Amino acid sequence: MSLTLVIGNKNYSSWSLRPWIALQQAGIAFQEVVIPLDQTDTKASIAAWSPAGRVPVLIHNDLHIWDSLAILEYLAETFPDKNLWPRDVRARARARSISAEMHSGFGAMRSAMPMNCRAQLPELGVTPESSRDIARIVEIWTTCRAEFGAGGDFLFGAFSIADAFFAPVTSRFVTYAVKLPLVAASYVDAVQRLPAMQAWIAAARAEPYTIAHDEPYATVTANSRPA
Repeated sequence: MSLTLVIGNKNYSSWSLRPWIALQQAGIAFQEVVIPLDQTDTKASIAAWSPAGRVPVLIHNDLHIWDSLAILEYLAETFPDKNLWPRDVRARARARSISAEMHSGFGAMRSAMPMNCRAQLPELGVTPESSRDIARIVEIWTTCRAEFGAGGDFLFGAFSIADAFFAPVTSRFVTYAVKLPLVAASYVDAVQRLPAMQAWIAAARAEPYTIAHDEPYATVTANSRPA
């Protein structure tokens, strides 16, 4: 079985992190292809792999699957023994619901707090709109941990696709030093401690590429605020 995952820059590509960390956590072997984004040849490089012109893309033999949610659903079906979704039907329904909510929502937080593993930008990006997104995320994490989290440190106890979807959010909360209640802060710590997450962060910090539109606070120091 031949699996290849085509991803963008690890420092910025939250969409790429989701299937990557799920594959790593599940112990599924795959080859990795990184295409630097926002370069002169990026469009042509991605087009060689993705008919949609976007990353991530999973290639399984001659099948190409794009979009992070579609990739993760395909992996769950292809590797049922890996239990990428929770086994319990109620937990699985909730996990799918919050993954879909993350997939399509939280635009204000995404815009104000781009994923940037290299940066330390405490309290930047906090707007009324992003604060409402953060509050909803904290609510999701808190209720999932209370209802389904027994037996592990993750939203449904064991690591699942839902955690893969929220992994980039934990990175954002670290970068922007978002103040969180205990349950949410403990969840962020659990995801950040994962060896796979640590490996992703290390690779992100080693990348030589910078994407200007993903660095809205590049001229802001730790002691100042954007104009």
